[in-house]
Amino acid sequence: MADLIEIILFASAVLTMAAIVFAALRFLLGPTAADRTAAFDTLTIISISIIAMLAQYFGRIVFIDVAMIYGILSFIGVIAVARYLEGGL
Repeated sequence: MADLIEIILFASAVLTMAAIVFAALRFLLGPTAADRTAAFDTLTIISISIIAMLAQYFGRIVFIDVAMIYGILSFIGVIAVARYLEGGL
């Protein structure tokens, strides 16, 4: 069972690294500010998934709490940037 978990964690780490590359490209090449904001939001979601994977790997449940708080702050940040882009702030 431990081998299966390690295989799944390795596969998810590889896919996560590929997602980071594509999101970083969108962040760097995005023609509009909305594209860059969406890419930045994607990067924060990817980092939350990395924190969750680290929690599983190290067996530390406190990392899940950190990921949840980080997700809430990320959501609030994206909402603030979206309001700014619309001209609402």
